Formats: sequence, C-alpha cells, structure tokens
Amino acid sequence: MTSARENIPSPSGYPLIGNILDVQDEVPIRGVERMIDLYGPIVKLNFMGTESIFIGSAELVEELCDEKRFWKKPPSALSDLANKKAGPDGERAHRGMFSAPSEEDPDWQQAHRTLMPAFGPLAIQGMFDEMHDIASQLVLKWARMGPDDRIPVTSDFTRLTLDTIALCAMDFRFNSFYQDDMHPFIQAMNSSLSAASDRSKIGSMLKKLLPWDRTDQKVAQDREFMRKVSREMVQHRQDNPTEKNDLLNAMIHGKDPKTGERMPDGLIGANMVTFLIAGHETTSGLLSFAFLNLLQNPETYFKAQEEVKRVIGRGKMRPEHLKELKYIDAVLRETLRLTSTIPAFVRSIRSDNPNDFEHLLGGKYAINRSDPVICLIGKSQRDPKVYGDDANEFKPERMMDDNFVRLPKGAWKPFGTGVRACIGRAFAWQEAQMVMGLLLQNFNFRLDDPAYKMKVKQTLTIKPEGFYMRAALREGVTATSLQATLSSPEENVKAAVNASQQRNDSGLASDLNPMTILYGSNTGTCMSLAQKLSIDARANGYRATVMDMDAAVDVLPKDQPVVIITASYEGQPPDNADHFITWLERLQDKEVLNGVHFTVFGCGHSDWTSTYQRIPTLCDDLMADHGGERIVDRGLSNAADGNMFSDFDTWADGRLWPAIAPDSAEATKTSPVLDVEMSSQDRTTYLRQDVQTAKVLDARCLTAAGEPEKRHLEVELPENMHYEAGDYLAILPLNPLENVRRVQKHFSLPVDATLTIKPGAATFLPTGVSISIHDLLRGFVELSLPATKKDLQACIAACQDSTQRAALEKLAEQDAVTEKHISLLDLLDSYSATEMTFSTFLAMLPPLRTRHYSISSSPLANPEKCTITYAIINEAAKSGLGQYIGVTSSYLAGLKAGDDVLVSVRSTNKFFHLPADPETTPIMMLGAGTGLAPFRAFIQERATQVAAGRSLAPAMMFMGCRSSDTDRLYASEIDAWAAAGTVDVRYAFSRDPEHELASGCKYISDRMLRDKDDVRKLWRAGAKVFTCGSPAVSESVGRAAIQILKGARADKGERMTDEEAKKWFAERRNERFVVDVFA
Repeated sequence: MTSARENIPSPSGYPLIGNILDVQDEVPIRGVERMIDLYGPIVKLNFMGTESIFIGSAELVEELCDEKRFWKKPPSALSDLANKKAGPDGERAHRGMFSAPSEEDPDWQQAHRTLMPAFGPLAIQGMFDEMHDIASQLVLKWARMGPDDRIPVTSDFTRLTLDTIALCAMDFRFNSFYQDDMHPFIQAMNSSLSAASDRSKIGSMLKKLLPWDRTDQKVAQDREFMRKVSREMVQHRQDNPTEKNDLLNAMIHGKDPKTGERMPDGLIGANMVTFLIAGHETTSGLLSFAFLNLLQNPETYFKAQEEVKRVIGRGKMRPEHLKELKYIDAVLRETLRLTSTIPAFVRSIRSDNPNDFEHLLGGKYAINRSDPVICLIGKSQRDPKVYGDDANEFKPERMMDDNFVRLPKGAWKPFGTGVRACIGRAFAWQEAQMVMGLLLQNFNFRLDDPAYKMKVKQTLTIKPEGFYMRAALREGVTATSLQATLSSPEENVKAAVNASQQRNDSGLASDLNPMTILYGSNTGTCMSLAQKLSIDARANGYRATVMDMDAAVDVLPKDQPVVIITASYEGQPPDNADHFITWLERLQDKEVLNGVHFTVFGCGHSDWTSTYQRIPTLCDDLMADHGGERIVDRGLSNAADGNMFSDFDTWADGRLWPAIAPDSAEATKTSPVLDVEMSSQDRTTYLRQDVQTAKVLDARCLTAAGEPEKRHLEVELPENMHYEAGDYLAILPLNPLENVRRVQKHFSLPVDATLTIKPGAATFLPTGVSISIHDLLRGFVELSLPATKKDLQACIAACQDSTQRAALEKLAEQDAVTEKHISLLDLLDSYSATEMTFSTFLAMLPPLRTRHYSISSSPLANPEKCTITYAIINEAAKSGLGQYIGVTSSYLAGLKAGDDVLVSVRSTNKFFHLPADPETTPIMMLGAGTGLAPFRAFIQERATQVAAGRSLAPAMMFMGCRSSDTDRLYASEIDAWAAAGTVDVRYAFSRDPEHELASGCKYISDRMLRDKDDVRKLWRAGAKVFTCGSPAVSESVGRAAIQILKGARADKGERMTDEEAKKWFAERRNERFVVDVFA
C-alpha cells in the first residue's frame, strides 16, 4: 500500500509550509487545478504538515463516489459555519446538514429524515408562485432601468436567489430589490466566506501574525450575526404561527419519522444559516455563468430564446412549461459542467469500512483512512477522455437526452453524490429554469464588454467577477405591458401584449435627422471608422447614434439610415457582432426587415483568401434576403493595400452621403473643426480603453547588434487577469515623443499648453474638461497613420501656394500617400503653405487603438506574469521624411523594469490553443521570427508539465531565423527544452543554411519538404498543426503542405491537383490545423 500511495505525484514543497506557494492564486481553486494540469489526474500536496490528495479525472471521481467504500467529508468552509457554542439555555451546539461531519452524525440524520418531504416534487412545485413573485421583481427592475444600464449580473442574481429562498422556505422578505445595499446578512456571509477562502493565501497568513489583526474577531461577529438572523426568523414564526407548508414549518412542527422527535431550536437555526447560504449562493452563480456562456456563444443563446418562444410564447409562464424547456435544461447542465459553482467536494474512507487504506485504479494508487481526497469537479467534468478535445467548449447539445444519460457516472457531479448530495437540487433547478425562461422571454441581452474574459471570484462558491450585461426589452414589450403580463390573470395578458405592440414611441424633436451606425470590431479599426462617420454626419444633417452591432439585435430602426461597418476574423464575426450575425442567420421570416434601409462597409485582408470579406458579405446578403433595402452597394477596403481610411472616405463621400444627403454634398469637402479653448494649466491624462495597469518586470533585446531588433517584455498582470497559452496581450501605447514634438513645433504650441473641447462637439475626445495637449497627442490620437484621400483634399483646399497645391494635387492623382505611408503631419511639414489650424488637425485624427501581441509564456509556469516577443520597427520612411517609427514597438522598447503599461488579455482564435489532452494529441508548430511567440508559450507549458513528471505526446517545431548566432530567439532555453524531450526543433537559416542545425535549409518550407516523412508521420498520429507568422510565411508553408500532401497521394498511386489539395486543407481548417497571420 505504501508504494501505491507513493505513486501519487507530489511536488517537493518548502520546509514547514509545504506546497502553499505552489498553489497561490487570487482564486484558490484555480491554483490547485493548476497542479492537476502539471502532474496529471491525481496529486498529493502538503499544507503546513497536513497532506491532502486532489483528483481531477472522471474515472477517479467515479471510484471515489463508491458509497460502500467512501463517504462525504464537509469542506472546511462549511465546517467553519457550524455553531460551536452552546445555546442560551444550555442546549448543545448543533450543526447544519451541510456542515455535519458525516452521515452518522445524529443532527444530520434527524434533519435529513425530517426535511426530505419538504423538498419533494409536489412541495417544490407549490413554491412556483412565490419564485415567480421574486423573479418578476428582477424582470421589472431591468425593464425600468432601460437598455443602457450596466447590469451587475452576479449582484442582481444574488439578490434574487436570497429573496427567493427566504420567501419560499421561511416566508420572509429581505426586499433586496428595494434597497441600494445588500442585506446585512449577505454582507456578513460574504465576509465570513471570503475569510475562509482566503486562509490559504500567503497574505492572509502573514496578516494573522500581526498583533492588530482582527480578522478572526470579525469573522466570529459575522457568524454570530447570521445565527442571530436565523434565530429571529424562527422566533418570529413561533410567535406568529401560520399554516404555510414551507421549510421553516417543516423544521418547527415536523417529526422525525424514525424517532418521533421534533428538531430542537438550535438545530433549526443551524440549518437556517446553511440553507440561506447554500440555497442562494449556488443558484446565483449558476445563473450568472449560464448567461455568460449564452452571450459568449450566440448560437446557443438564440436556440434557448427560440425554445422559450415556442414553449411559453408571449403569455404568462406556468409550472407545466418548465418540463418542456429541454434546451434550457441542457444549458444549465453544461454550465454546471464547465463552472460548477461548488467546484469541489471532499471524500474519505468510511468509518464502517474495515480497510485502513483503499486502492484506486486497480492498485495504481492508494489512500490512507486519514487522507482527505478533494474531488476537483472543475477538472473531472472537463476530462478530455470523456468529452473529447473540445471539453473546454460550451456545447449544451452534449447534455441533451441520451447524450446526458450515457455519460460516465463520474463525469457530471455538480450536486455532489450519494445520500449527502444536495437536498435542494430540485428547488435550485426550478428557480433557474423559471428565471432563464422569464428573462429570455422578455429581453434581448448583450455583453456590456464584448471582449470580457471570464474572471472568477471564489468564496464558498465561484461566480464570474466583473461581469456586466445590458438588457433591452424585446420588440412589442414595454415596462407597462410587462408588468401586466407578470402580474395579471392570464386572460388579461393578451390584451396588454396587443396594446404594447400598437403603441409607438414618439421621437424627440430635432433639427437633425436620425441615423444609426453599427460597428463590429475587435482591434478598433471599424469602431474608429464609425466614430469618424458620426462626426461627418452632423455636417450632413444627421444626428448619429453609434453602437456595436450586437446592440441592434431585434431592434433595427426602420425610420432612418442604418450603416454597418464590420470586419472578419478568420471568417468569424468580431466579438461585438457575433450575436447580430447569428441572429440574422437564424431569421425565418423573409419580410422581417421590411422598412430597414441599410448599407454595409466591409474591412478585410486579402491574405486571408478563403474568408476575405466573409462577414460583411454575409451581413449584406442576409439583410437584403430578409426584406432590408440597400441604400448603396456594399463598400469594402483591403487592409493589405493600406488604404482603409481613404477607401472609407471615398465610399462615404462618393456614395453614401450623396444617396442620403444630396443637398449637403459640399459639407463633406470641408474640414471638421473643434471649438476649443487653450490655456496653460496642469495637464491630466484621460484614457478610455478597456485596459488595466501592469508592471514591467523585465525588458531586454534578444538579437545580436546590427540585426533587426527583436525584444522580450515581461509584465506582472493586474489582479485576477489570467490567460491561456495562445492568447493575445492588448497594449495601449503612447505615440513617439518625436512625433508629438513635431506637432507642437508645427503649430507653435507651448509645451505645457492645455485645451478644453467645448461640450456638444462631434468628437471621441473628452469634452468639457481641461486636458494637456501633450498628453492628448501622446495618448489619444493616431499621428502616424497614412493620410486619407479626404485629408489630402483638405490640405489642397487649405494650401495657399499654387506650386505646393499643384504638388499636392499630383500626389492625389498618383495615389502615393498610402504607398509611401505619408501621414497628415508629414503633409503639413512638407507643404508649409498649407494653413490648417490645430483644432482642424486634431479633429481629422482617428483615435489611438490598442495593438495585439501574441503572449509568449504559459500560465502554468507563472499565472501572475506573462511575456511578449516583438520586433522593433525603425526604418527609413517610405515618404523620404526621416525615419518611420513603429508606434507600439518604440513605446515598448522605451519601457524598463518598474514602469507601468496598460494591458488587457484578449482571446485569440478559440482553436489556437493547445489540445485538451496533451498526453495523446501531438502538435506541430511552424513559424519564423517573432512568430515563435505563441510557440514559446506552448513549449514552456509542455516543459513545465514534463518537469512535473507527465508523459506527453510528441511536439515538433519548424522555425525560421537568419542565422544560429544572431537572431535564434531564446536559443539556450529552447535547446534545453529540446534536450529534455519537450519538443523536436527543426531550424532553417536564411543566411546560413549549411549550419548543422539547418540541415541545408534556408526557409521552413524547405525544411518541411526535407523532413516530409516526419511531417506525414506526425500528421497520421493525429497532430494538431499551428502556423504563426507573416503572410509570406503562411503562404510558403501552405505551398509546402500542398506539395507534401500531393506526394503522399502519389505514393498511393492517386493524383491530386493543387485546387483539390487546397480544398482538402480547407475542410480541416481549425479542426486539424490553425493559422495566426500577422500583417
């Protein structure tokens, strides 16, 4: 047995504290789950001399759920809630059901037998009306707050579920929706549970050593307050008896069917506390995660909404509707699989089991009687051996009908197991079904931040942190009609619905015509174009409303022009257009968009040949197919030409405005102007991007002197910002000081000058506040982008010298501005007779955007830090005007350890991540230069797992450099990883192909062809293939792959054309090979 127990992997740890540092994380459960990623499905950890065993596979969980050998052991957070003090009349201390040490505990047995009937199906169904009462309060609150309100999702769902359990179980109203602050019970509960969760954090341990620390006293006070609230509820019921058939009456009047005894007051109070906590904490988390999953997976969102429409329609929800919500059931099951709100439960050997140890997996491992075994269902329910390589994806279909029934028993355990499984499961399920049904029936939802990446907050349960969404009433629904629907008898509901559909809101009087501009954008380009168009709109007689495309789902206006500006990302919609496109795709009525007047402008890059302009084209076609009327034909711009802003101006000025504002065509020829006031006051900085402050830890050059410079940057991430290998780091840069000084010099601006843009100006810049001109130029606007055709026309109109004007006109005729990357500032400096005011110049500049860089590190190595690998752009300007300096690379190059930088983690293509099962799925990586970045992250993750003792499937990397000793990035590190068997590296050196590492190959395409047998072997073994690099790299890799495929077919006597080979690869894109091209 000893040797079997010693087979369990265990990191060495540190003296006294053991493995505490190994699992440090803002979210404690995540730190432990990281150990499973490192060591495999079972690991033994030592915390301050106490050993605990953690498991994370469905197979092991199923074995530990054998009730004949093992039983539940309560987690410490619940044990801490148990009352350890005797009652005022000397009654012994009691434990609630969830905190009882075992099923042998007499308190647990009495409560369990007494309360089982109160949680039966008929009893739960009898709570429907009261659940509906509280849910209606939430629905009406959101309806009255309006579509622009940022809904604090977890907070509102917590109010909902607390009020529901209190009313249904105890006939008590907390009235959480009628007060700004949470009820003191919630505050005390959160404080108590947070303290329990934080006990394993180093900071909390050190804090407790301080003589002035009062944490324990505060926790004791909070727990006593919760017990006081429960005692008062019991006393109130005893003083004011009712005939209500609820949980509280069951505890007060119910008799144990075995002993005939009633529950003592202390036991009732103890269970009140645990029911109030567990009865609302878990369901609020479930609902929060469910809506987050739906909103991040629009196809599932619309399927759920369509089911609600089919089952409930527009009428009042009834209990019998719930059993028909099969897809909602699947959504809830899949949500609990991915993010079980109770992310673990504890098992141990039963006291009546005669064995002092038990073998696991047929003797491979063993545990002692004293070992607590923590079942990490957050890992076991994502087991790729059960759920496949897409185990981390949200797919409710796998939880439908027979698919759910066929799952292994250990693959879905969110409610625990055995006789001590959650007694309130049916209560929670009915509440969750009802709330989802009511909300999807009456609202269209969208993420407040489409780029939101899930952050987790852990106390007793886990919930998404910082998750906000927005809710717009569905077409034909008003707050007034909704109130009637929710509260009136069913026969009155239809009349209220019909009345709301006939009522039209009156528009606000204005001397400007309304128009709507919708954008879909991940990187900010289309958003900049939308903002630019909205500024031009005023000069053309329109008042523009700008919003992301998702905000227009089901509410496209029919009394004004609708302009849609969107891009494609690997053929997929931008994050903030995903819902809109999915909604269009699922429309059935071919006339539903009758009366919508629209036009589309598409942005794309032709290097993505197979998906170029897919989303703009799809959007344009679907709008027209369902009754929409085109204002003008779709415009488009190819980013490969570098003319995006000019292309947009040409389309807007030449086609859009003449079509919708023919009388104001001359307005587009004038330059925009901002009404500004200048002063010399202290400057302040205003940044309006979704970024947070990170700290630079390391910054260094990776290449030899004289080589194109490539650099490494390491940052400490902000609290609770986490990432996966393969993600991007978005960075908000500052413009180079050289360019800022050029602007100040050209316009003779004082160094310390500030300005105030008067309120009401058509601009994305801050208005009504004083801002330093220096800070504004550095941090708000793009100074280096090529001037647009519209910019050039403005310069021609403002030029006072005929010779210079002729030169500018020739420049416009030759269309050389973009090709030579001539900025607006370059034009002003080169053609000094162009008389343009600073306010006009400022109004012509687009907003500064974040830039995305592939993260080159793995969170398994250190979840609090990440690195990027980037190239410096500093070369002779094509315009002939000095040097062209890359905005972000020059900014990053100037950073040093200790500096702050504004960052945000952004998800990449969801397929550009390591396989879910690294032990069985090989990988192949192909890239050149800084295309190494995501692969360094992949290899570092594998190296960390190999060092922990895991055996992984093979990995092979083809990497291109100039030579072995000048720009072979991270050479010693990669050599060490290769020596350890983590990766097989195949180099190609363009300047030194005869080097032994390059084996005669200049480019990676050459190396692929040389090693084609190894490529074929790894592909046949099921490898997932990743390519990262420039368009040229991607194209050369593609040509080599086609050649290898055709050769393999020829060996079998089969002939394949290039077009057939391309189609073969296209069918496997993202499934077997994934491409990340940076332009």
